[in-house]
Amino acid sequence: MKEKLLNIEIVSPSKPIFKGEVKSITLPGTEGNFQVLYNHAAILSSLSIGIIKIEDANGNKRKLATSGGSVEVKNNSVVVLANSAEFEDEIDKNRANKSKERAEERLKNKLSNDIDVKRAELSLARAINRLKISK
Repeated sequence: MKEKLLNIEIVSPSKPIFKGEVKSITLPGTEGNFQVLYNHAAILSSLSIGIIKIEDANGNKRKLATSGGSVEVKNNSVVVLANSAEFEDEIDKNRANKSKERAEERLKNKLSNDIDVKRAELSLARAINRLKISK
C-alpha cells in the first residue's frame, strides 16, 4: 500500500523554497506550533518567526528558519507563503551573528537613540531563530 503524502509548496517573495511530497510539516503558527498530516482539516493560519520542520517521503527531516507568513491547508495540499525561509544548511552564520549584535546594540542604546524598538526586537528574534537552527 502506498503511503499517503501531502503536497507542499513553500515560497517567499524572492524565490520558491521547496516543492514536493512529504509525510508531515510542522509550522510556527501565531497561536502556537502545529503539525499537518495527511487528511488534515482545511485551515488558513498566520505564521510567526520560528522553525518549519518537514519530513519527506523517505523519512528525511529538514528544518527551515522563517520570519513569518501564512499557510493554507486544503485537500492534502499545503501552501506556505513565507516572508522569508532558509534551510538550516543555507544560513550564513556570520551574517546572522552580525544582525544579532546590531539589534542588541540598538536595543541597549534605545534611550539615547531615536530607533524603532519593535523593529529592532523583531530583527533580534529573526537572527536568534536563524542561529538556533544553523548549529
